[in-house]
Amino acid sequence: MAPRKLIGLTGNIATGKSNVLSEVRALGAVVIDADEVARAVQQPGQPALARILEAFCSGVFKPDGALDRRALAEVVFAERVKLKQLEAIVHPAIRAEIERRLDAIPQDRVAVLEAILLFENHWAERCDQVWVTDCPPADQVARLMSSRGLSEDEAWARVRAQNSQADKVSRATVVIDTRGPVEETRIQVRKAFAGLEAGQPRG
Repeated sequence: MAPRKLIGLTGNIATGKSNVLSEVRALGAVVIDADEVARAVQQPGQPALARILEAFCSGVFKPDGALDRRALAEVVFAERVKLKQLEAIVHPAIRAEIERRLDAIPQDRVAVLEAILLFENHWAERCDQVWVTDCPPADQVARLMSSRGLSEDEAWARVRAQNSQADKVSRATVVIDTRGPVEETRIQVRKAFAGLEAGQPRG
C-alpha cells in the first residue's frame, strides 16, 4: 500500500516545520517525521548505534549507553566531514524505516514526509508536492537560542552548516513563509492542503 497523496515537507533548521506538521495532523494527514525516525534507528540495540560508537567513540554517549544527541551535534556541526560521516551511517537505516512506514499507510489517506534532506536524499521525487518552510536566517538563530538554549555562535554554526535554503525554496511547489505569527502559517498550510485535495498537480 501507499498513501493517496504524499507531501514532502522540508526547510532548514528552525524554519517552522513543526508548526506545519501540527496543522497537517489536525487536517487528517499521516505524518512521518524523519527526525523521529532517526531517533528510533539510533536507540540501544539498533545496528546504527553500534556504528556510531565505532566512528565517534564513547564521548557522544551517556553513562547508560544512550546516544547523547547534543554532544554528537557539537561534534558534527563543528566539522562538516564528521557530519557527512554520521549521515553515511544513519541515512540507509532511516530510508529503510521510512519505506516501511509509507507502505503501511492506507491508500485513502494523505501523508506528509518531513525531512530536512528531502531533496538531497531523493525523497522529493516520490512526492506529489514539495512544501518548503522559509524565514530569515536571523529568525532561525533566535528560535534556536530560545528553544534549545544555544548560544548565538552555536546557533549560527548550525544554520551555516546546512545545505542551501535558497535552493530548497527554488525547487518548492509551495513555499510557506513562517516569519509571522503562527496563525499566518496555519492559514498558508490550510490553503495549500485544500489545493492538494482539489487535485492540483506538483509544480
